[in-house]
Amino acid sequence: MAVMDKPLQVVNGDLANKAPPSFERRMYSPHSIAAVVAEMEGQGVDPLQVLDGTGLAAPQLSRHTTRVSYRQLDQVIRNALRLSGDPAMALRAGQRMHITAYGMYGYALLSSATHAEARDFAIRYMRVIGPFCECTLSLDGDAVCIAFEPTHWPNPTDDVHRFAVEFALAAHLTATRDRIGPHFAFSRILLDYSPPSHADLYGKIFECPILFRQLGCRYEHRQDDRAVELADARTHAMAREMCEQLLDEINRTGGVAADIRRILIEQPGRYPSIETIAEKLEMYPRALRRKLEAEGTSYRDLLAEVRMRLAIEYLRKTHMTNEEIAGRLGYSDAANFRHAFIRWTGKSPSDFRSATRAL
Repeated sequence: MAVMDKPLQVVNGDLANKAPPSFERRMYSPHSIAAVVAEMEGQGVDPLQVLDGTGLAAPQLSRHTTRVSYRQLDQVIRNALRLSGDPAMALRAGQRMHITAYGMYGYALLSSATHAEARDFAIRYMRVIGPFCECTLSLDGDAVCIAFEPTHWPNPTDDVHRFAVEFALAAHLTATRDRIGPHFAFSRILLDYSPPSHADLYGKIFECPILFRQLGCRYEHRQDDRAVELADARTHAMAREMCEQLLDEINRTGGVAADIRRILIEQPGRYPSIETIAEKLEMYPRALRRKLEAEGTSYRDLLAEVRMRLAIEYLRKTHMTNEEIAGRLGYSDAANFRHAFIRWTGKSPSDFRSATRAL
């Protein structure tokens, strides 16, 4: 049974109070893909196999002009899970993510005036690096608490979800030690899945208590608000300005799919038709459908995505019945919701809830 000491509350779903970034748009540096490819190559797996289905070639990963999408990252993760003989591969790949791999984002962290400023910067601008997980920061006494969840993989029973969490944890630890020093450590980690076969490696890497089968994911560490040795106001201002431009570009180029996600998330259970959304976006419905097709999606797919993410949140974090969840998601009855959920996850709502609570 989950024992997270501060249960998450779901208000219209904890579907991140903002819509997830575009799955299709190529907006991010390939540094995470490069780390996975490098780790797999170290296992003797040809990069061509790891990049299969992405449209990427290995030389592109070292070019500063290359931009990748979450769809390409998703394909690389699935290829790696299929090809790797090492169940801890995501942890090892994440350990390759040194702070300089993040470009200007990394240099902004290194040049921050204090560790507190660096933490705030990291959370505010995290989307510019195309993170595996979205994060939120809170303070509890002298503890810093970072809650996080995979950006595009919300199902905790899915191996891709665990891969994203493992990669993010190892990457955060590596980059923070680069910035603060090798003495930095997490004080504890809480994870929303059951212990994997390689759980013993978690203890060796993170050297702190680790709680599995929780209601969400987070890690904690003690505050350290001393001045930063490499602080440089001019470098930080320049790097922050560039990250601000990148963040603005990402927010502007999320496409109409991102706009529709936001509209749907704002109105759970009262989902407007594509015609109503088109009017809201000052477009003709036919033009909106064409734009979505160009982005590799459709209104139907986006509605299913939002419903699935909300359903997973409700089943994991509330005691709502299937009938109540069906109503919240705009289904006429629980049977229609059940059929849809099986189509999304391969499990019935009741089986999914039992599986996640038994994790």
